Amino acid sequence: MDKDLLTAIEEIKQEREKMKALADFPAMEKKIAKLSDITLKDGLWDDPQKAGKLMKELEGLKKDLESFRRAEKSAESLFEMAQMYGEDESFRKELLEESAKLSAELRGINIKLQFNDPADGNGAIVTLHSGAGGTEACDWCQMLLRMYTRWCERRGYDFKIIDMISGDEAGLKSVTFEVSGRFAYGYLKSETGIHRLVRISPFDSNKRRHTSFASCDVIPDLGEIAEVEIKDSDLKIDTYRASGAGGQHVNKTDSAVRITHLPTGVIVACQNERSQHQNKARAMQLLQARLAALEEDKRKDKTQRRYDGMGQIGWGHQIRSYVFMPYQMAKDLRTGYETGNISAVMDGDIDGFIEAYLTHGQNEK
Repeated sequence: MDKDLLTAIEEIKQEREKMKALADFPAMEKKIAKLSDITLKDGLWDDPQKAGKLMKELEGLKKDLESFRRAEKSAESLFEMAQMYGEDESFRKELLEESAKLSAELRGINIKLQFNDPADGNGAIVTLHSGAGGTEACDWCQMLLRMYTRWCERRGYDFKIIDMISGDEAGLKSVTFEVSGRFAYGYLKSETGIHRLVRISPFDSNKRRHTSFASCDVIPDLGEIAEVEIKDSDLKIDTYRASGAGGQHVNKTDSAVRITHLPTGVIVACQNERSQHQNKARAMQLLQARLAALEEDKRKDKTQRRYDGMGQIGWGHQIRSYVFMPYQMAKDLRTGYETGNISAVMDGDIDGFIEAYLTHGQNEK
């Protein structure tokens, strides 16, 4: 059998054994059976919030077990094919391609299996802010928004903009959006930090090279289950006219809502809902999620990490660099992972960076 194919098969075997050890199929099957029994009991929906959470957990476990079993069967099938046709040169390329796909799938499964923060399975709330670089930075902020939108499409996650402030000339000063889907926060938390862009500016008539910065902050979307006490006296609530694309209600009334939490200075806003009441309700959920994240950071002795730890959105604080000129490369400064295919990265192909970060974190632990 070809040496490259043997190496690929060995890697798949290692990842498969790791998956079997981490997943603990018998324990998963017992838990599914236990939760299924609970769903059959009378009075389950007397507490809709608790019942919904249970049903969501059961559905997720079933999907996980199905995907793990499917990956295991794919590995067995590939081993058989390699044994039968490993010496056939006409099948070599196909076997290597299938091996690479399966190996990547198993690595992704094993990373997901090692999520140990209860919030990892939640959706995510992402906020992008333009930093040093003026109009360039605002354009860069909008480019990052597109990158994450495309990543969500690749992953099958739902994507919804909550609040957006346009730049004076182009791009965005800031944007907040929610990503709905299992483990969205677990994956996207790796994006928290300062992102740096180097390129020839399309806004510079002299075609000079410019450096721009934008920050990304990611917190778990706790929905209506956040348990943070907020006093009315601690809130400053402002209403304003939404700056969206328009419609029957948007831009017609002061329906957008901005809430400032006076003790912490945390500010949240929402303008995408149809009414001021709905925007206020969603903004309160965002505020609870942000305050919950702040409290969690305090428990981990990283007080104010999200809001102060990033420092200035400029030189010396970046976690990742995206270089368009004089060469093309995207490199994560925390893990050392890099790629020269900058077009693919900007089109949402950032799984390599996410996987490297999560693997790096697990190795440190």
